[in-house]
Amino acid sequence: MKVYLVGGAVRDEQLGIPHSERDWCAVGATPAELLDAGYRQVGKDFPVFLHPESNEEYALARTERKTAPGYHGFEFDFSPNVSIEDDLLRRDLTINAIAKDADGTLIDPHGGRGDIDQRILRHVSDAFSEDPVRILRVAKFAARFRHLGFNIADETMTLMQEMVANGEVDALVPDRVWKETEEALCGSDIRVYFDVLRECGALEVLFPEVDALFGVPQPEKWHPEIDTGVHTLMVLEQAEALSKDLAVRFAALTHDLGKGTTPTNKLPSHPGHEIRGCKLIRKMAERLPVPKAARDLAIIVAEFHTHCHRALELREKTIVKVLEKTDAFRRPERFEHFLLACESDARGRKGLENREYPQADFLRGAFAAALKIDAGAIAKQHEASKIPTAIRKARQQAVREFQKTV
Repeated sequence: MKVYLVGGAVRDEQLGIPHSERDWCAVGATPAELLDAGYRQVGKDFPVFLHPESNEEYALARTERKTAPGYHGFEFDFSPNVSIEDDLLRRDLTINAIAKDADGTLIDPHGGRGDIDQRILRHVSDAFSEDPVRILRVAKFAARFRHLGFNIADETMTLMQEMVANGEVDALVPDRVWKETEEALCGSDIRVYFDVLRECGALEVLFPEVDALFGVPQPEKWHPEIDTGVHTLMVLEQAEALSKDLAVRFAALTHDLGKGTTPTNKLPSHPGHEIRGCKLIRKMAERLPVPKAARDLAIIVAEFHTHCHRALELREKTIVKVLEKTDAFRRPERFEHFLLACESDARGRKGLENREYPQADFLRGAFAAALKIDAGAIAKQHEASKIPTAIRKARQQAVREFQKTV
């Protein structure tokens, strides 16, 4: 058996950036030999083994053959005569198809080291087109390495477009679509991920609600960028700068989905887009395994972001309604996330990226004032059926007094 360091660890080492995990490829071995040596087998699709001491992953060198549509439609060969070069040939991008042996020698049959130097994301072979997940991975790598100057090779983008046109992306399972998208949302340069999906045509298939926003106009007075899709990506950029929280970033992506269904005769205004957006978010969350916390915040932001923007003009009754609808009194952290998403929306506009957003601090102050109300004491003074109304009125009075100080 001969063991090689492969994948991201080799790539990141060549890029001079830290890596937290190491993956290994074992050549000339069988599952029985690894088990006899104390390795523990994990994984269903193909045998992966955990080292008995380091707990790092060791996979047997393998080749694969496409047998059916989609991510799971492959037949694998793990025989001991599969070489490291055979194994590297099946990988997605040249920068991920480099191995390093125990002496530190690089095995680089597909020019990955040169593509690292030239900052190019290029597919290894036409076998790339057999696995639609690779479209998501390329989009994710394009975002992850944008700060280093990486771009997708023209021929790779063309191949991705052909895959979409051939319907290969239709076979992607929801779990895998969300897994890759969640990683992109938690990373950097998020908008690049969605830019790439849109350029190759996959956005329309996987996120039709987001794709429908491009080309939809908004009033130039409020949106100098005009295009709703462009605005959405700008909001994502602001959310990325303001918060690392997945829910905030997902809410930024979906806050204006309703504008994609505005009747043409109503454009460029979008009456009722808030409620229409809530329905679309629920639909997306039924199709994809979006975490409940992200889904719920996104719905709240979609429905109430325009209220937040008009906070300084609202009456105390409406302000308390917003506090109650966002569940601020029980979930103050989510209310803060709501404000961050709304601020992202306000700043995600051409030329207004650095604007002040006093509405957020105003609502924080109103919430703090309402929070001082002793709900327990009020409850003791009223019959059970009248307690909610009494507490609400007390909170409204507290907010009214706060408004006088601003």
